[in-house]
Amino acid sequence: MSLNTFNAEEADNLEDIERQFAVVAVEQAETYWNLLTKIKGSKLRLTKFDDDIYETFIKYFPEYQDVERVKNFKEDELKSKERKVKWREFCGEFEENVEDYNFGTLLRTNANDEYGQEGTIFVVRIQFYAFEIARNRAGLNDWICEKN
Repeated sequence: MSLNTFNAEEADNLEDIERQFAVVAVEQAETYWNLLTKIKGSKLRLTKFDDDIYETFIKYFPEYQDVERVKNFKEDELKSKERKVKWREFCGEFEENVEDYNFGTLLRTNANDEYGQEGTIFVVRIQFYAFEIARNRAGLNDWICEKN
């Protein structure tokens, strides 16, 4: 079956597909967390496009220059009807350059918390990169390495 003819709504094994995406998202979150336990976030580069991702993030969402806003945000800031339009435009900026930019990924809504049932949301990878690059630049994830 080609992706051009695939219809997720009619797929027989949609639950299996969703479960596989969830497993990959959890594995990515665990890998990132383990990395943060060994290297201070402020010393970490997530992609070769970090500078471009950060500058574009701030261009589209200047409110996240405020460290407190990037540290702790509400899911609605990414998923409300109005914000989805702006986020789609932001995400589209990276379609050609950032591999798997639109893959599902887990993101902590509060940089002071670990991944968990509460305070973890499902986003596309470029949103994860935007927030985590901004957090790392502000030193908001350094506590993870210092704690371990």
